[in-house]
Amino acid sequence: MRTAQTVLGPVPTAELGRVLVHEHLLALTPGPWLAGARGDDDAAHAADQVERAVAALAGVREDGFGTVVDLSPYGVVGRDEDGKNVVWLQEISRRTGLHVVTGTAVYLEAFSPRWAVEASLDDMTARFVRDATGGVAGTGVRAGVLGEQATGLGVVTLHEEKCLRAAARAHAETGLALMTHTTHGTMALEQVRILRSEGADLDRVVVGHMDTHPETDYVRRVLDTGVRVAFDTVGKQLWDFRVEPLPARLPDGPMVKDAYHRADATRAARIAALVADGWAERIVLAHDLTGEEVYLNPQTHGRWGYRYLAGPFCDLLRAHGVTDEQIDLMLRRTPQEILGV
Repeated sequence: MRTAQTVLGPVPTAELGRVLVHEHLLALTPGPWLAGARGDDDAAHAADQVERAVAALAGVREDGFGTVVDLSPYGVVGRDEDGKNVVWLQEISRRTGLHVVTGTAVYLEAFSPRWAVEASLDDMTARFVRDATGGVAGTGVRAGVLGEQATGLGVVTLHEEKCLRAAARAHAETGLALMTHTTHGTMALEQVRILRSEGADLDRVVVGHMDTHPETDYVRRVLDTGVRVAFDTVGKQLWDFRVEPLPARLPDGPMVKDAYHRADATRAARIAALVADGWAERIVLAHDLTGEEVYLNPQTHGRWGYRYLAGPFCDLLRAHGVTDEQIDLMLRRTPQEILGV
């Protein structure tokens, strides 16, 4: 029997239901003030993170979802630098009745904890293996997938290559699938080359954020390598993007910032084109929803939250000729296959 490793233990893949394959459940609230706390109150912040995730997930079971994958790397999108707050995913799972799978990964170099930057390839590999076999940061909460392992905008730094190779080696040792982060879809083919050189099973690799790359033919080239791809920023039509943290001090007054737009109508049309080419079973879908960006997308994430994908977006897919069976492949069958060991 194939099982998926959830934060509460192994679960037969047939019991997972539909799967949101790329979310960040502890990143829906930016600070403890939402819980009425003052200052840097970690306990209040954690309680608020859990409460908001539980509330946000209400209703997704009605859409057939039984599982959420939290792909938060160390130190970003809600995950502590040491990873110990992964235990709150257990509380979210218990209270919602949803299966939750946690990943383990390191994000872009500029956002990575110092310990990760200073770690050797062997150190990183050992950590990822421990996270999968013994539990993240000694919590006993075992990772059920490797990811989202990240590379930068048009570049793979030596640190990012080190961590990608470490994830590939941990994948070989544990059998877990490996899911990546591409920055606006760039460096996907370079990721594949690195993973192939490490002997990774490309059928167990999901290259992320390919819906943010501007060229559908590039996505086809990535699929031709044998990996799977994620269109996993559904509903995120506008976002600010940063390849490094903001400086500690910003001058007052007007400022220029980088932003990006990807219409869901474009996403739906591109998915439909790939599905028509026969790629339905190689594509997975998610929101990559975080509280920081909801305000930029009031009609999608801001209105529908985690129900946007199965609701308005799947209606868009159907309008482009994608069938319910093909949608089920992307939301249920393929994610279950990826998570199963």
